[in-house]
Amino acid sequence: MRFIWMIFASLLVAMVAILPRLSRHAKAPTPPAASDPAPFARPASLRSEAASAALATRADSIVAFGLAQQGTPYVYAGTSPLTGFDCSGFIMYTFAHFGVSVPHSTALLIDVGRPVARAEAQPGDIVVFTGTAETSTTPGHAGIVISQRGEVPLRFVHASSSRREPFVKVNQVENSDYERRFMQVRRVLGPGAGMVATARPKLPTPTNAPSVAHLQAHPVAVEDVATPTAPLPSKLAPKKLVKPLARATTSHKKSTSTMHTAKKAAKPTKRKVSAKTTVKKRTASTL
Repeated sequence: MRFIWMIFASLLVAMVAILPRLSRHAKAPTPPAASDPAPFARPASLRSEAASAALATRADSIVAFGLAQQGTPYVYAGTSPLTGFDCSGFIMYTFAHFGVSVPHSTALLIDVGRPVARAEAQPGDIVVFTGTAETSTTPGHAGIVISQRGEVPLRFVHASSSRREPFVKVNQVENSDYERRFMQVRRVLGPGAGMVATARPKLPTPTNAPSVAHLQAHPVAVEDVATPTAPLPSKLAPKKLVKPLARATTSHKKSTSTMHTAKKAAKPTKRKVSAKTTVKKRTASTL
């Protein structure tokens, strides 16, 4: 029995001695490893990858939507697939479907977004060309790039105004007249491309503009004035048709009288001729 009590007492002494040490080790914080920079670098890289993936998806959606408009006829100043497109109207309609505002003017498209090199053009960029004239140096046509970055030839979808194929279609820059007319590639999607040219810039409002007092409206009573109206006749007088009939009978009588006089004038001539012929016959018989 004594042996059991001695074992129990030794266990209590051991527990009293060990428990404080265990509590100290549990409270002590573990310092982070200074040589592992991964926890700080991963969130930024993940955000950039997600943003680039979303941007690529948006650009592909814009290209697919633009290609779906193929065959829509070319119409000057057109901005709808129901009536037709011109080159800038097609670009404005396509980008506006995804919430991107671009002007309806080829002369202003050369200033939208930011310029990029021709070799770095990617889907969703805007390619700007000069006019069809050989001496033209100003923007006159534009389209949406559909080729991947670094792909040759550079292809684009646009609303063509050519006589043979005046509708939305796909063309390439290389080995065509568009290579001579090429001006620039503009990027309106992504960072640094938020500035968009507008046709009418907003003017700054004056800060010290005088306030205009509002005028109070006073109600004015308007009296109803009865306008006199003439009474309508209860019965309508019948029209007399006697005079036209009398005129018709008198004209008929005049025509018949003129016919009788013409006949009477023609009869004496016949009698005279017959008398002459009888005289000639008598003289011939006497001879």
